[in-house]
Amino acid sequence: MASSGHVSDTERTPSEALIERISVGQLEANCYLVTCPLERATLIVDPGAEAERILARVRALGTRVTGIAHTHGHFDHISATEAVLAGLPERVPVWAHPADLYLYERPARAIGAPYGYAPPAELSLPDEQLMDGGALGVGRLRLEVIATPGHTPGSVCLHLPGRWLLSGDTLFRRGIGRTDLPGGEEDAIYESILTRLYPLPDELAVYPGHGDETTIGEERHENPFVQAADG
Repeated sequence: MASSGHVSDTERTPSEALIERISVGQLEANCYLVTCPLERATLIVDPGAEAERILARVRALGTRVTGIAHTHGHFDHISATEAVLAGLPERVPVWAHPADLYLYERPARAIGAPYGYAPPAELSLPDEQLMDGGALGVGRLRLEVIATPGHTPGSVCLHLPGRWLLSGDTLFRRGIGRTDLPGGEEDAIYESILTRLYPLPDELAVYPGHGDETTIGEERHENPFVQAADG
């Protein structure tokens, strides 16, 4: 079973936020719990597998889940959504970019079955849209939505200014998301990283969809796949 790790900063500020990573499923995608302690509200980002582990951690936090967000629609990031929804005391909205809706259809979901991500009998579609320039509220926190197409047409990053970026499968530590799957576009992911992510502050923490955290500055200078013009 994959381990969970804390990547949280408990400094008490008006923009206070806790973030916790739980690596789930055979493909070890990172599910994140973003929590506003002031309002005891939690957003679940990318529940790809192991719904009971995710729900158990939320119960341990003693917070109220206010929504589920997907950085993109690949099965290893969304497959536990239905089970997590079923385990919550009340229905919460599911947020995603509309350009990825094709990935929520049964043929796309079924691709994950050989890897242990069998789709449920009843599929849940997103009911709220993550649009570029919009914001997603978690208690008193406001996460900025940055559209970063390339890995999928509807890939997005969630940005808490001055603190961190959830980069999904767009940007990894010393890597980028693959673009050889249906809907992927190599030129688009380069453009997204160079023009949407690398202009962010060097010290900004980056929490990716797989693997360990990094910073914008590290990737601008060290990522072998996409280098900023100034190197």
